[in-house]
Amino acid sequence: MTSRLSFNAKSVPHQARLFTPQFMSYFADLCERFMPRHAELLDTRSKRQQRIDAGELPDFDPNTQTIREGDWHIRPLPKDLTRRRIEITGPVDRKMVINALNANVDCYMADFEDSQSPTWDGLLDGQVNLIDANRNTLSYQDPKSGKAYNVNPNPALLIARVRGLHLPEKHLCFEDLPVPGALLDFALYFYHNYRVRLDEGTGVYFYLPKLEHSIEAQWWSDVFHYSEQRFQLKPGTIRATVLIETLPAVFQMHEILHALRDHIAALNCGRWDYIFSYIKTLKNHSDRVLPDRQQVTMSQPFLNAYSRLLVHTCHKRGALAMGGMAAFIPSKDASENEQILAKVAKDKQLEFDNGHDGTWIAHPGLADTVSTIFVDQLSGDNQLNVLREQDHAITASQLLTPCDGERTEAGMRTNIRVALQYISAWLDGRGCVPIYGLMEDAATAEISRASIWQWIKHEKSLSNGTSVTKALFKQFLAEEAAKVKQEVGESMWQQQPFDKAVALLEDITTADELVEFLTLPGYQQLD
Repeated sequence: MTSRLSFNAKSVPHQARLFTPQFMSYFADLCERFMPRHAELLDTRSKRQQRIDAGELPDFDPNTQTIREGDWHIRPLPKDLTRRRIEITGPVDRKMVINALNANVDCYMADFEDSQSPTWDGLLDGQVNLIDANRNTLSYQDPKSGKAYNVNPNPALLIARVRGLHLPEKHLCFEDLPVPGALLDFALYFYHNYRVRLDEGTGVYFYLPKLEHSIEAQWWSDVFHYSEQRFQLKPGTIRATVLIETLPAVFQMHEILHALRDHIAALNCGRWDYIFSYIKTLKNHSDRVLPDRQQVTMSQPFLNAYSRLLVHTCHKRGALAMGGMAAFIPSKDASENEQILAKVAKDKQLEFDNGHDGTWIAHPGLADTVSTIFVDQLSGDNQLNVLREQDHAITASQLLTPCDGERTEAGMRTNIRVALQYISAWLDGRGCVPIYGLMEDAATAEISRASIWQWIKHEKSLSNGTSVTKALFKQFLAEEAAKVKQEVGESMWQQQPFDKAVALLEDITTADELVEFLTLPGYQQLD
């Protein structure tokens, strides 16, 4: 069986440690059982999108009304997943893992997806870092400063986010086909850590990104059931939090919880990817074009409805409802930092008032501010008692109504600079990058380029009356690239793949058809 697996890359450090004969046997079985269905899921996604492109709008499925209206609950939560008031997220390089585990938070989501550039050695390094973290052997010494980093006692609870179902892993093939990146990420983390985590009295916990439908959740449920049975583990040893970060998924929340009811722990408002998905899903609908990214906040009615419906749905079924990301980075300037923390507090207060059980931050420096809301104002471990019965009747129309706001030249130019710098960093192997006071990842870069693509497609005008065209974008791209070059300096521009990033950003933003994810063509340029 394992001979059906083949590497399409030269060996890198840790490869032999991770890809043991026993692991290869398990993973080959996973591929044989689940890769054909995985391909069918992606095909079903494509056909669903074609119907929306032709004029159909997403809606609740009348065929699953009995699930939405039925009286059922998920499997009761394990004790260590009932308190997730503050979660920090970030990539899986060694120093970052240590700092995240040591942060003043309840959980750390180690991210193999939007915060991680999927280079082969980077992915395998990340898996080893998490193995060491689970075994309490993780340490790091900075080669430049000589500073030593170690994990403190009582670290944050570790949860691993795998890649989305759409992302292949070209470095490993099953019967000459690239394996799904998500399946590989899951299998490596599960196989190498389940025993030590059980010995520690916990389970194996995951985040699942970018699901669109309950049939995809069912696929994951079957993967989890098979893995538990193969290794003779109790049902529910594997637990997942599903990010509701695609527009189709918001109409499937009950169904997703039901499909994963033996393994689900929570749903999460992945707000940035959700905004991107709104643009991508409704790309052909000229009446649903969003304004500047900076104006699309959680106080906008369609996003607030999404947050409230998620809370109601989760709590009705006994699952936690996690809030979205605060992407701000603290400033060294005291006055500026005061304004940043005030914005974070306002955003998190809205989530808390909506009934969320916890929320995300991208930087440890935000933890104390968020703690004043999600810890000090919380009487117990969570808000599962907040049922928000008034929100059961949130309609498709409320979830689909776009927000008002301007499309400005300044906003368009900012989008270009952000996307350009992020893509360059991603091609250079870094998936989480501080840019202009925000921690940017793939989701925010996707919003930046997809917004401009949609403005071009529907011939929208900026607030100054200028029509957004391919020619205007190319002009702005050249001008903003020159600004970025001046900001980073000639030496840094030459050292990093900025020229490749300019070319990729131009290609995907001026393409006649929207490129589904910038990471797909970008991945072809990675080692």
